[in-house]
Amino acid sequence: MLLVHGGAWAIPDDMAEAHLAGVRTALDAGWRVLECGGPALDAVEEAVVVMEDEETFDAGRGSFLTSDGTVQLDALMMDGGTLRAGGAGCLERIRNPIRLARKILEESPHIFLVSAGAERFAQEHGISLCDNRELVTERELIRLREAQAKSQTAQPVVSHDTVGAVALDKKGNLAAATSTGGTLNKTPGRIGDSSLIGCGCYADNESAAVSATGWGEPIMKLVLGKWAVDRVRGGVPPERAAAMAMDILKLRVGGHGGMILLDGQGRFGIAHNTARMAWGRKTVADEGSGVHC
Repeated sequence: MLLVHGGAWAIPDDMAEAHLAGVRTALDAGWRVLECGGPALDAVEEAVVVMEDEETFDAGRGSFLTSDGTVQLDALMMDGGTLRAGGAGCLERIRNPIRLARKILEESPHIFLVSAGAERFAQEHGISLCDNRELVTERELIRLREAQAKSQTAQPVVSHDTVGAVALDKKGNLAAATSTGGTLNKTPGRIGDSSLIGCGCYADNESAAVSATGWGEPIMKLVLGKWAVDRVRGGVPPERAAAMAMDILKLRVGGHGGMILLDGQGRFGIAHNTARMAWGRKTVADEGSGVHC
Protein backbone atom coordinates (compact mmCIF):
# COMPACT_ATOMS: atom_id res chain seq x y z
CA MET A 1 0.00 0.00 0.00
CA LEU A 2 1.11 3.56 -0.71
CA LEU A 3 -0.03 6.93 0.66
CA VAL A 4 1.31 10.30 -0.48
CA HIS A 5 0.58 13.89 0.53
CA GLY A 6 1.34 17.24 -1.04
CA GLY A 7 0.61 19.63 1.79
CA ALA A 8 -2.15 20.74 4.15
CA TRP A 9 -3.38 24.34 4.05
CA ALA A 10 -6.12 26.49 2.55
CA ILE A 11 -5.43 25.33 -1.02
CA PRO A 12 -7.24 27.77 -3.36
CA ASP A 13 -9.67 26.41 -5.94
CA ASP A 14 -7.43 27.55 -8.79
CA MET A 15 -4.51 25.50 -7.39
CA ALA A 16 -6.45 22.36 -6.49
CA GLU A 17 -6.05 20.59 -9.82
CA ALA A 18 -2.29 21.14 -9.89
CA HIS A 19 -2.04 19.60 -6.44
CA LEU A 20 -4.21 16.67 -7.49
CA ALA A 21 -2.16 16.08 -10.63
CA GLY A 22 1.05 16.17 -8.63
CA VAL A 23 -0.03 13.65 -6.00
CA ARG A 24 -1.48 11.34 -8.65
CA THR A 25 1.78 11.34 -10.60
CA ALA A 26 3.70 10.67 -7.40
CA LEU A 27 1.31 7.86 -6.55
CA ASP A 28 1.88 6.26 -9.95
CA ALA A 29 5.66 6.46 -9.58
CA GLY A 30 5.69 4.86 -6.15
CA TRP A 31 3.13 2.23 -7.06
CA ARG A 32 5.17 1.02 -10.02
CA VAL A 33 7.85 0.02 -7.51
CA LEU A 34 5.50 -1.82 -5.18
CA GLU A 35 3.62 -3.50 -8.02
CA CYS A 36 6.86 -5.13 -9.18
CA GLY A 37 7.65 -6.37 -5.68
CA GLY A 38 10.10 -3.58 -4.89
CA PRO A 39 10.87 -2.33 -1.38
CA ALA A 40 8.90 0.32 0.45
CA LEU A 41 12.03 2.50 0.64
CA ASP A 42 12.23 2.67 -3.14
CA ALA A 43 8.53 3.43 -3.41
CA VAL A 44 8.54 6.40 -1.04
CA GLU A 45 11.73 7.76 -2.61
CA GLU A 46 10.34 7.71 -6.13
CA ALA A 47 7.02 9.21 -5.05
CA VAL A 48 8.71 12.09 -3.25
CA VAL A 49 11.16 12.78 -6.10
CA VAL A 50 8.17 13.40 -8.39
CA MET A 51 6.82 16.05 -6.02
CA GLU A 52 10.25 17.62 -5.49
CA ASP A 53 10.43 18.09 -9.25
CA GLU A 54 6.93 19.62 -9.44
CA GLU A 55 7.01 23.38 -8.78
CA THR A 56 3.51 23.28 -7.28
CA PHE A 57 4.87 22.00 -3.97
CA ASP A 58 7.15 23.39 -1.26
CA ALA A 59 9.93 20.87 -1.94
CA GLY A 60 12.83 21.03 -4.40
CA ARG A 61 12.48 23.63 -7.13
CA GLY A 62 9.74 26.13 -6.37
CA SER A 63 10.17 25.99 -2.59
CA PHE A 64 9.59 28.94 -0.30
CA LEU A 65 12.50 31.34 0.04
CA THR A 66 14.44 32.32 3.13
CA SER A 67 14.56 35.96 4.19
CA ASP A 68 17.79 36.16 2.16
CA GLY A 69 16.01 35.02 -1.01
CA THR A 70 17.59 31.57 -1.20
CA VAL A 71 16.15 28.06 -1.14
CA GLN A 72 17.14 25.82 1.79
CA LEU A 73 15.80 22.27 1.73
CA ASP A 74 15.28 19.53 4.33
CA ALA A 75 14.36 15.84 3.98
CA LEU A 76 14.21 12.57 5.92
CA MET A 77 13.71 8.90 5.02
CA MET A 78 13.24 6.02 7.47
CA ASP A 79 13.21 2.22 7.13
CA GLY A 80 10.66 0.58 9.43
CA GLY A 81 12.40 -2.78 9.36
CA THR A 82 15.83 -1.67 10.57
CA LEU A 83 14.96 1.71 12.12
CA ARG A 84 17.74 3.19 10.03
CA ALA A 85 17.13 6.78 8.97
CA GLY A 86 18.76 9.44 6.85
CA GLY A 87 18.12 13.14 7.25
CA ALA A 88 19.54 16.25 5.61
CA GLY A 89 18.98 19.94 6.34
CA CYS A 90 19.77 23.43 5.05
CA LEU A 91 20.61 22.13 1.59
CA GLU A 92 21.15 24.85 -1.00
CA ARG A 93 22.62 22.92 -3.94
CA ILE A 94 20.69 19.62 -4.00
CA ARG A 95 17.83 19.31 -6.47
CA ASN A 96 16.32 16.19 -4.87
CA PRO A 97 16.99 16.15 -1.12
CA ILE A 98 15.22 12.81 -0.65
CA ARG A 99 17.91 11.16 -2.82
CA LEU A 100 20.53 12.45 -0.40
CA ALA A 101 18.48 11.30 2.59
CA ARG A 102 18.48 7.79 1.08
CA LYS A 103 22.28 7.89 0.66
CA ILE A 104 22.74 8.98 4.27
CA LEU A 105 20.45 6.18 5.43
CA GLU A 106 22.46 3.58 3.52
CA GLU A 107 26.02 4.90 3.47
CA SER A 108 26.61 7.04 6.56
CA PRO A 109 27.16 6.02 10.19
CA HIS A 110 25.24 9.19 11.07
CA ILE A 111 21.53 9.96 10.82
CA PHE A 112 21.55 13.70 10.11
CA LEU A 113 23.84 15.88 7.99
CA VAL A 114 23.43 19.57 7.22
CA SER A 115 24.59 22.37 4.96
CA ALA A 116 28.04 22.19 3.34
CA GLY A 117 28.91 18.89 5.03
CA ALA A 118 25.78 17.26 3.68
CA GLU A 119 26.47 18.58 0.19
CA ARG A 120 30.05 17.30 0.31
CA PHE A 121 28.73 13.89 1.34
CA ALA A 122 26.34 14.04 -1.61
CA GLN A 123 29.17 14.68 -4.06
CA GLU A 124 31.23 11.88 -2.56
CA HIS A 125 28.31 9.52 -3.17
CA GLY A 126 27.50 10.42 -6.74
CA ILE A 127 24.89 13.16 -6.30
CA SER A 128 25.68 16.23 -8.35
CA LEU A 129 25.22 19.76 -7.04
CA CYS A 130 23.21 22.51 -8.69
CA ASP A 131 23.24 26.28 -8.50
CA ASN A 132 20.78 27.56 -5.89
CA ARG A 133 19.33 29.91 -8.49
CA GLU A 134 18.05 26.87 -10.38
CA LEU A 135 15.73 26.15 -7.44
CA VAL A 136 14.28 29.68 -7.24
CA THR A 137 11.11 30.56 -9.16
CA GLU A 138 9.65 33.95 -10.01
CA ARG A 139 6.45 33.02 -8.15
CA GLU A 140 8.40 32.63 -4.91
CA LEU A 141 10.38 35.82 -5.41
CA ILE A 142 7.07 37.68 -5.63
CA ARG A 143 5.72 35.89 -2.55
CA LEU A 144 8.81 36.80 -0.57
CA ARG A 145 8.63 40.49 -1.53
CA GLU A 146 4.96 40.59 -0.54
CA ALA A 147 5.61 38.83 2.77
CA GLN A 148 8.46 41.12 3.73
CA ALA A 149 6.39 44.17 2.83
CA LYS A 150 3.64 43.02 5.22
CA SER A 151 5.95 42.58 8.23
CA GLN A 152 4.60 39.10 8.98
CA THR A 153 3.99 37.73 12.44
CA ALA A 154 5.98 34.70 13.62
CA GLN A 155 3.31 32.25 12.47
CA PRO A 156 3.58 31.36 8.76
CA VAL A 157 0.36 32.16 6.94
CA VAL A 158 0.79 31.32 3.25
CA SER A 159 0.90 27.55 2.84
CA HIS A 160 2.51 24.27 3.78
CA ASP A 161 3.14 22.24 0.64
CA THR A 162 5.63 19.91 2.30
CA VAL A 163 5.48 16.53 0.55
CA GLY A 164 5.69 12.99 1.87
CA ALA A 165 4.95 9.32 1.38
CA VAL A 166 4.51 6.15 3.43
CA ALA A 167 4.47 2.62 2.03
CA LEU A 168 3.98 -1.03 2.97
CA ASP A 169 5.64 -3.54 0.63
CA LYS A 170 4.96 -7.20 -0.14
CA LYS A 171 7.48 -8.33 2.47
CA GLY A 172 5.66 -6.42 5.19
CA ASN A 173 8.20 -3.62 5.54
CA LEU A 174 7.16 -0.02 6.18
CA ALA A 175 8.97 3.12 5.07
CA ALA A 176 8.39 6.87 5.30
CA ALA A 177 9.81 9.93 3.55
CA THR A 178 9.23 13.69 3.93
CA SER A 179 10.74 16.62 2.00
CA THR A 180 10.27 20.38 2.31
CA GLY A 181 11.51 23.85 1.59
CA GLY A 182 10.27 25.05 4.97
CA THR A 183 8.34 28.22 5.65
CA LEU A 184 8.15 31.45 3.71
CA ASN A 185 10.62 34.17 4.77
CA LYS A 186 12.29 31.85 7.30
CA THR A 187 15.56 32.78 8.97
CA PRO A 188 18.46 31.15 7.06
CA GLY A 189 19.58 28.04 8.93
CA ARG A 190 16.11 27.22 10.25
CA ILE A 191 15.19 23.52 10.23
CA GLY A 192 11.61 22.43 10.77
CA ASP A 193 9.92 19.15 11.59
CA SER A 194 10.17 17.42 8.22
CA SER A 195 13.75 16.20 8.49
CA LEU A 196 13.72 15.50 12.23
CA ILE A 197 13.20 11.86 13.15
CA GLY A 198 9.94 11.38 15.03
CA CYS A 199 8.63 14.87 14.27
CA GLY A 200 7.57 15.03 10.62
CA CYS A 201 8.65 11.52 9.66
CA TYR A 202 8.97 8.10 11.31
CA ALA A 203 8.65 4.39 10.46
CA ASP A 204 8.66 1.22 12.56
CA ASN A 205 7.42 -2.17 11.39
CA GLU A 206 6.15 -2.86 14.91
CA SER A 207 3.80 0.13 14.84
CA ALA A 208 3.37 2.39 11.81
CA ALA A 209 4.88 4.81 9.29
CA VAL A 210 4.01 8.51 9.23
CA SER A 211 4.68 11.66 7.23
CA ALA A 212 3.42 15.04 8.43
CA THR A 213 2.98 18.47 6.90
CA GLY A 214 2.20 21.82 8.44
CA TRP A 215 3.65 24.49 10.71
CA GLY A 216 6.88 22.87 11.86
CA GLU A 217 7.55 24.46 15.23
CA PRO A 218 4.36 23.18 16.96
CA ILE A 219 4.83 19.74 15.38
CA MET A 220 8.37 19.63 16.76
CA LYS A 221 7.22 20.51 20.27
CA LEU A 222 5.01 17.41 20.36
CA VAL A 223 7.33 15.09 18.37
CA LEU A 224 4.02 14.51 16.61
CA GLY A 225 4.96 11.74 14.20
CA LYS A 226 6.23 9.49 16.99
CA TRP A 227 3.24 10.48 19.13
CA ALA A 228 0.86 9.14 16.46
CA VAL A 229 2.92 6.01 15.79
CA ASP A 230 2.97 5.21 19.52
CA ARG A 231 -0.84 5.45 19.64
CA VAL A 232 -1.01 2.79 16.90
CA ARG A 233 1.45 0.62 18.80
CA GLY A 234 -0.85 0.90 21.80
CA GLY A 235 -3.85 -0.40 19.85
CA VAL A 236 -5.43 2.75 18.41
CA PRO A 237 -6.42 2.32 14.71
CA PRO A 238 -4.41 4.61 12.39
CA GLU A 239 -7.51 6.50 11.28
CA ARG A 240 -8.26 7.45 14.88
CA ALA A 241 -4.60 8.06 15.81
CA ALA A 242 -4.14 10.53 12.94
CA ALA A 243 -7.29 12.43 13.94
CA MET A 244 -6.15 12.50 17.58
CA ALA A 245 -2.77 13.90 16.49
CA MET A 246 -4.43 16.76 14.65
CA ASP A 247 -6.61 17.51 17.67
CA ILE A 248 -3.71 17.65 20.10
CA LEU A 249 -1.66 19.73 17.65
CA LYS A 250 -4.38 22.38 17.64
CA LEU A 251 -5.48 22.19 21.26
CA ARG A 252 -2.09 21.89 22.96
CA VAL A 253 0.14 24.20 20.91
CA GLY A 254 -2.16 25.98 18.45
CA GLY A 255 -0.62 24.24 15.44
CA HIS A 256 -2.04 23.33 12.07
CA GLY A 257 -1.19 20.70 9.49
CA GLY A 258 -1.91 17.21 8.24
CA MET A 259 -0.69 13.64 8.43
CA ILE A 260 -0.70 10.30 6.60
CA LEU A 261 -0.31 7.20 8.77
CA LEU A 262 -0.01 3.53 7.74
CA ASP A 263 0.43 0.39 9.84
CA GLY A 264 1.77 -3.07 9.03
CA GLN A 265 -1.71 -4.45 8.47
CA GLY A 266 -2.42 -1.95 5.71
CA ARG A 267 -4.75 0.14 7.85
CA PHE A 268 -4.33 3.86 7.27
CA GLY A 269 -5.27 7.30 8.50
CA ILE A 270 -5.41 10.62 6.64
CA ALA A 271 -6.16 13.67 8.77
CA HIS A 272 -5.72 17.44 8.78
CA ASN A 273 -6.95 20.42 10.77
CA THR A 274 -6.50 22.84 7.87
CA ALA A 275 -9.07 23.82 5.25
CA ARG A 276 -7.67 21.32 2.73
CA MET A 277 -5.03 18.65 2.26
CA ALA A 278 -3.69 17.13 -0.97
CA TRP A 279 -3.29 13.36 -0.75
CA GLY A 280 -3.43 10.10 -2.66
CA ARG A 281 -3.57 6.39 -1.75
CA LYS A 282 -3.36 3.13 -3.64
CA THR A 283 -3.66 -0.57 -2.85
CA VAL A 284 -3.98 -3.63 -5.04
CA ALA A 285 -7.75 -3.34 -4.89
CA ASP A 286 -8.40 0.37 -4.44
CA GLU A 287 -7.21 3.87 -5.24
CA GLY A 288 -8.23 7.33 -4.14
CA SER A 289 -6.95 10.90 -4.14
CA GLY A 290 -8.27 14.28 -3.23
CA VAL A 291 -7.88 17.86 -2.19
CA HIS A 292 -10.40 17.63 0.59
CA CYS A 293 -12.23 20.22 2.64
